[in-house]
Amino acid sequence: MSRVIFHEQSGAMRPVPKLAPGEAVQDTYGRPMRDLRISVTDRCNFRCRYCMPREVYGPDHVFLPRSALLTFEEITRIVRIALTLGIRKIRLTGGEPLMRKELEVLVGMLSGLRTPDGMAPDLTMTTNGALLARKAKALAAAGLQRVTVSLDAMDDAVFQRMSDSGVPVADILGAMDAATEAGLTPLKVNMVVRRRMNDDQILPMARHFRHSGRVLRFIEYMDVGHSNGWRMDEVVTGAEIVQRINAEFPLVPVQAHYRGEVASRWAYADGGGEIGLITSVSQPFCGDCTRLRLSPEGKLFTCLFADHGHDLRELMRTGIGDDILAAHLSGVWLGRTDRYSEQRGQAGASGRDNKIEMSYIGG
Repeated sequence: MSRVIFHEQSGAMRPVPKLAPGEAVQDTYGRPMRDLRISVTDRCNFRCRYCMPREVYGPDHVFLPRSALLTFEEITRIVRIALTLGIRKIRLTGGEPLMRKELEVLVGMLSGLRTPDGMAPDLTMTTNGALLARKAKALAAAGLQRVTVSLDAMDDAVFQRMSDSGVPVADILGAMDAATEAGLTPLKVNMVVRRRMNDDQILPMARHFRHSGRVLRFIEYMDVGHSNGWRMDEVVTGAEIVQRINAEFPLVPVQAHYRGEVASRWAYADGGGEIGLITSVSQPFCGDCTRLRLSPEGKLFTCLFADHGHDLRELMRTGIGDDILAAHLSGVWLGRTDRYSEQRGQAGASGRDNKIEMSYIGG
């Protein structure tokens, strides 16, 4: 059975599926729509080499004007409808999300939403941590549940070279402590690994976060967008990372919590906690991808490596009703065929000449 509202997607009329509580819209490969990542700004206070290199994002770079950004009310409306279609996890990203003024107001609006079966969605945020210490309590009070903090090295010189910032590692570690004190746990730490830039920090990072209660996740350097000069020979694979750590701290594989979990999990054999590996280059997980992304100005992207989005802002600002918006959102997912990471290197896969940038859509 389907609703009576239909949406025209790529020349075809698609019904909005009628879903039982707990069900989700599925794409052409049977992948359920479960995770919505919302980039609230394209601005950032770091200039990480793998994401936002200063030679591209310098003083003359033109960012989106405030009037182009989705309002908090528009974001909340999209999320409210997405929850009826199967979304169960909301992650706020950027750019750097804490550069969006009064972000805690948006968190409060989102934390009040419920799924059709009355459950609160999982509400999280990824941040570089530079502004987190001063905001942690307000975010937690507004209803944010957890944070993931990016940190690419323990050594100040390496970290500042990677982030192209003057922020010391101690500030980011202090922000993690503030987040933990505020209750934004369990806290995860993301490290992007790039050969010859920070791969010598794999073991120092592992040593630091063992027995800390924080999950360190290693991310293979990815070919997101075109500004970071990505090269395959700079990728340190997840297998190599595990091999390096296992030589000092024996590791054992751990089962995934759920279908579509981004990171493969490994536990320290001595009980020192666990690490995660995000291996979209060497071991793509497209077959289990459940993620939908919303850009700062309201475009939906069905893949991190997409070259075009679907504009929701213009639709909403013409005054359409919720049924039409739901039809559009579900229609985008129903027609989804993305498998870029699995096809990387194959004929035609490199034809995406206008891939979105990491700084615009988040990781």
